[in-house]
Amino acid sequence: MGDYAESIEVYESVLAEFSRQPRIWMSYGHALRTAGRSADGIAAYRRAIALEPTLGEAYWSLANLKTFTFSIEDVAAMEAALARGGLSDEDRLHFEFSLGKALEDKRAYAESFAHYSAGNSLRHRLHPYSAEDNSAFVRRSKALFTAEFFAARDGGGAPARDPVFIVGMPRAGSTLLEQILASHSQVEGTMELPNIPQIAHELAGGDLGFLERVAALDIDERRALGERYLAETRIQRKTDAPFFIDKMPNNCLYLGLIQLILPNAIIIDARRHPLGCCFSGFKQHFARGQNFSYGLEDIGRYYADYVDLMAQFDAVLPGRVYRVFYEQLIADTEAQVRSLLAHCGLPFEESCLRFHENERAVRTASSEQVRRPIFRDGLDHWRHYEPWLAPLKEALGPVLTLYPEVPAAH
Repeated sequence: MGDYAESIEVYESVLAEFSRQPRIWMSYGHALRTAGRSADGIAAYRRAIALEPTLGEAYWSLANLKTFTFSIEDVAAMEAALARGGLSDEDRLHFEFSLGKALEDKRAYAESFAHYSAGNSLRHRLHPYSAEDNSAFVRRSKALFTAEFFAARDGGGAPARDPVFIVGMPRAGSTLLEQILASHSQVEGTMELPNIPQIAHELAGGDLGFLERVAALDIDERRALGERYLAETRIQRKTDAPFFIDKMPNNCLYLGLIQLILPNAIIIDARRHPLGCCFSGFKQHFARGQNFSYGLEDIGRYYADYVDLMAQFDAVLPGRVYRVFYEQLIADTEAQVRSLLAHCGLPFEESCLRFHENERAVRTASSEQVRRPIFRDGLDHWRHYEPWLAPLKEALGPVLTLYPEVPAAH
């Protein structure tokens, strides 16, 4: 429910009585890190490792801070853990991703890529994914969601303007956008809310498929679903700010549904250079929901499909989706922030440029990064791995060459 102060108190009371529980120490670390207490979080992860040296997820929790650097002793410990027999697949893949990050920091890019690849292969085997199924869904969505389709369904849905959806690819700068907007007095940040995917899942569970069911929704059903979303997400809202952010990136697949049930919601597409974005996703071990990210070809096809689907909405609902290019946001932050706020109908506030001073809880892998001022370090980091990215480039196809030129920093 996003109440991290109370969550931390509960963990502390449990650990005071049951101090030799490595997974509780790890969960305690997650809560501390999310609340902005990264040093305490690191200490909690270290305690978990001391109690269970083969707990790969505790090492990944350190790596996933992004700003943490492993020691030589840490690397040796992880390599020793991988070399031993009897390690579970879950622990093994966490060690592989962690070593990938550790060796990346040491600029040993070939060895780093080998570990990232091994971790992704394990994850892909545990969570199979069909790129063709996703492409087929996008093709059917484009065929259904035409200008005529929406014109015939004008009206209906919940009229509220509260939600601000940030959609797109993971690792595209959505947390930075969220942090900037949540630093405005009229906007509250929440998390990657599961409510729209849950509604979509339920709609897909009947006799009709998801798209057929969406097409069949009448005006009362559309309004009821919109009101349901607002009611279910209210628990995440801790302030009386009139707007709140839902930054579930996968909602890009459900823009047609969002338009029907919440026609006045703001929709922002966070977009980043395809190679930078996709490789950042490939080296990220997501807890759940991003099964396309465990293969270079799969993630490249997903990016291409996402761009294709967004282009459809740009064509049939011009101006409905506001797009922010990550590189432009980095290069000219104030101009981009002013434009974004104007689109949202919000007055400019200097606090949005000082987003790194915001002490709100941040519940994504970028939590530590958005607590620092704007930096350009990661824009071209993928180039260190370019010798191994041919499958990704091929899968991206024309999307790669059509991406806007990356502007120079002001």
